[in-house]
Amino acid sequence: MSAIIVYFSREGNNYVNGSIVSLKTGNTETAAKFISEITGAEMFRLDPVRPYSADYNECTKEAQQELRAKARPAVKNLPDISGYDVVYLGYPNWWGTCPMCVFTFIESQYWHGKTVKPFCTHEGSGMGRSESDIKKACEGANVMKGLAIHGADAAKSKPLIENWIH
Repeated sequence: MSAIIVYFSREGNNYVNGSIVSLKTGNTETAAKFISEITGAEMFRLDPVRPYSADYNECTKEAQQELRAKARPAVKNLPDISGYDVVYLGYPNWWGTCPMCVFTFIESQYWHGKTVKPFCTHEGSGMGRSESDIKKACEGANVMKGLAIHGADAAKSKPLIENWIH
């Protein structure tokens, strides 16, 4: 089975264990790299045309506004998933679901016959409602049980990810 890892991640100012810290690599990207190491799947990063604010508090306001508006922000490049059977879909949990730029990707694809394996990073909210939101948006796909990774533990999450994959 051919697989691809499609993810959105945000480096820079992030909320980690109750503090704002600057991350060189976003937590979701860290997890995506582990999945790639384990499965050999290629990685594809989703990058919004208009980047989110570098300031954590401003970014959360932007994310909440996009959620309320059901926005679908433009993404620089969208992958073609037609040649893949499995899509690992990664994102930080923002306001209980995927960032809206992830829905831009989801809604641009044909999902029939695909297996979707969602994974998210979070600071206490787990998967939120993202699994059910993904199931609704990925019509015709088999959406598997997702993996919630505590963001502060992303750098040491490889064993957790291995368990989830196998």
